[in-house]
This record gives sequence, C-alpha cells and structure tokens, in this order.
Amino acid sequence: MWTQVMKRRSWTGLSLWLTAQLVCMATLAHASRWSEEDFATRIPTRYPVSGSPGSGGTSIVGSLETYVVEEGDTLLDVGRHFDLGYNEMISANPGVDPWMPSPKEVLVIPTEFVLPDARPTGVIVNIPEMRLYHFRGGTLVTYPVGLGRDDWRTPEGSFKIRGKTENPTWIIPESIRAEHIRERNDPRTFIAGGDPENPLGHYRLELTLPLYALHGSNMPWGVGMQVSHGCIRLYNEDITILFHEVQVGSPGEFLYQPVKVGSRNGEIFVEAHPDIYGLRGNLVDEANQIIARRGWIDLVDPERLRRAIREQTGIPMSVSYRGGPITAEPTW
Repeated sequence: MWTQVMKRRSWTGLSLWLTAQLVCMATLAHASRWSEEDFATRIPTRYPVSGSPGSGGTSIVGSLETYVVEEGDTLLDVGRHFDLGYNEMISANPGVDPWMPSPKEVLVIPTEFVLPDARPTGVIVNIPEMRLYHFRGGTLVTYPVGLGRDDWRTPEGSFKIRGKTENPTWIIPESIRAEHIRERNDPRTFIAGGDPENPLGHYRLELTLPLYALHGSNMPWGVGMQVSHGCIRLYNEDITILFHEVQVGSPGEFLYQPVKVGSRNGEIFVEAHPDIYGLRGNLVDEANQIIARRGWIDLVDPERLRRAIREQTGIPMSVSYRGGPITAEPTW
C-alpha cells in the first residue's frame, strides 16, 4: 500500500500529505521507548576522512546495520535513534509500515554513505539525499535534514556561516505570513525564541545566502521530508552539536547530487536518491559520466548500475562486475 501511495503522488503533494499525516500521528510517534532525553544524549559517529572523494580520497564511510523491531517502535523513532531521516528509513525498508512495523521485523539501517563529490571542507548539504556533511579537522560527522517543499525549494549554491543565534526569534517573512493567514488564519509577525511553536528550535546558523539558515525544529519527525520553506532543519540534538562545532566564517555549499559514486576495497558503489525537484534527466547517464570521469567505466556492470538507479534505495550498491550473471537480488 505504501509503495503504491509513493508512486502515485508527486513530491509536492506528498510532502503536504505527509505533514498532515504526521500531525495526526504525533502522539503515536512519541509513544516510544526512547525519550527526548535519550535522543539528546546520543553521540554522533565521527569518521576519519582524507583527500577529496573525486581524486582518490575517502569516498565511502560507515557500514550497514540491522535492527529488530520491538513493540511500540515506529520507523521515525528507530531512524532518529540511528541519526537517520524518514526518507532514508522508508527507502531502505520498502513495504514496511512506517507507523506500526511488525514486532521482530528486521529493518535495514542505512548507515553507510557515499560522500558527495565536493571538496571535503565545511558544511555540505546534498539536497536530494536530505543529508548534511560536516568536515572538520580530518573527520566527518553527517546528519539527516529536512528541507524545502517543491514550492519553496532549497537552492543550490555556495555560502559561508555568517552568524550563530541561540533561542532565535522567528521574524516571519511576509510571503510565509500570507500563507499562514490563508491556511490557518494566523496573522503573527514573529514567534519568540524558546516558544514551543517556534520552528527554528533552540539554535540557528545564519548563512550568507539570504533568507536561508540551518536550524533545529519544533517538529523533529519532519527531518527527512520536504516540509520547510527552504531552510535546513536538523534534529535538535544534531543542531546543538553542529552549532557549537562550526565556526563563523566556515564555508559551505548546497549541492544537488541524486547519484553518488564511490569505491571501497577495489569495488565500485553507486548510491541513488529520488530527483526530488525534477532537475535531472537520465540518472543512468549522469552516473556513467561520473564513472567515466574517474576512469572506472570498464569496471562497472551496466545492469547492476541500472538496477541501483532504478531502485533508489539510498544505500550504496555494488555495481562492479562479479564474474558471472547478475543475481536476482542486489548485493549491498
């Protein structure tokens, strides 16, 4: 059922529909054996990195895990426990009920990542992946994010961190205020810092890109969805760490890479995500261009590559030749 819904709804309509569903299911989503205090004390994984992914440096970090569902779990809470977004959990576990997965069901935890094709410096956000990468001192920490709806797209572009604010007041832009008046008769011009209804959460990183910021959220289950007006939302526990580690003046970039290619132990992997804003054409062609640029074209099985692009699991999938016919199921 869920797969059919995903296929027939546009990303714009889907994001609005999901928002309504999330509000309705908020009580269930919080009926978790993990508390906000548990999430707040989660320690992020730090990966050592070297060089640029496109020039022989580290191009894949992490490893896949599994998790056995317990009574009362939702994919949202399990994802948050492993620092994953909603999109990552449902892509890696197609057909699983996101709200009431069956107890003892084994979930794939997609904590393996091909790094974006970018200079490993500062803050990098890959829009189709809905994931942020923070490179600092030879290490990497990566966080899931929520971002702009199709009618309020998060833009591509370079930026710098220009400021940091704790408990920011949200001065509501007129365009968003007009939407609030139209949709829920809410004429407020600002929401004070610390107010539970403030969508910025407790920390905000201001960018040199006008009108955009990295910040927390009053709706953590929106991480991994297109629910914002363009800004980048993080789990509150993640923005707390990022806020204290990133420096004013640090560089950053919003990228749009639905296909990423990397290598590990001589094997080539492709990680594919939906082209959420419809900005790309043939993703197989895009992958082949990346592969050719890195000199790997003779190492890649075209059928495995097409499967990785078609399935868009968000999991790095091997596309190397295996010396025999392709198997019925992908090998991760």
